Amino acid sequence: MIRVLLADDHAAVRAGMRLMLEAAADIEIVGEAADGAVAVRQASALRPDVVLMDIRMPGTDGIHATREITAAGHADVLVLTTFDLDDYLFGALRAGAAGFLLKSVEPATLIDAVRRVAAGDGILAPEVTRRLLSAFAGTPAPNAAPAAVDHLTGRERDVLAALGRGLSNADLAAELAITEATAKTHVSRVLAKLGCTSRVQAAILAKEAGIA
Repeated sequence: MIRVLLADDHAAVRAGMRLMLEAAADIEIVGEAADGAVAVRQASALRPDVVLMDIRMPGTDGIHATREITAAGHADVLVLTTFDLDDYLFGALRAGAAGFLLKSVEPATLIDAVRRVAAGDGILAPEVTRRLLSAFAGTPAPNAAPAAVDHLTGRERDVLAALGRGLSNADLAAELAITEATAKTHVSRVLAKLGCTSRVQAAILAKEAGIA
């Protein structure tokens, strides 16, 4: 089962997300939070696989909560928001979110996104992908300098290049003729070496380094 924590300050929105996600037999909602501070505490206590995080919440907002949760390694965070403003998009990904979707997403797409994030992949709403890549061009990835790429092995550079092209773990495994479990291990090692908290951050670094 994929354990999910819902973080949104609107009870009706949480109820709607619960209804959509619980239609999937492999997803379980383990908790809810109405603000960022509670989301951080719940993530620490419940250790869900994925936190569905809203951005605009009272008190501690979703970006700060995402940063705390990912830095502590409590869960992967999938941001789900009404707004695709650049500040929200870039802030969430800089904070370590594994993905960014709009609340207008179809139920099947949301379920697939939760599964992909739980499996270690990243996900971005099609509406924001091109804007993201353009805006991040030439800016340093968080907690990592481009020089860090020089310390990667040849295989790790291949993995980073694949992340830069947006490949999933399954696609990466097929391209490198390895198992999906091995691909996931390689991705984890690359993220650790580069100081990145999500594969989206690593993808940005790959493009900055010119190896994607």
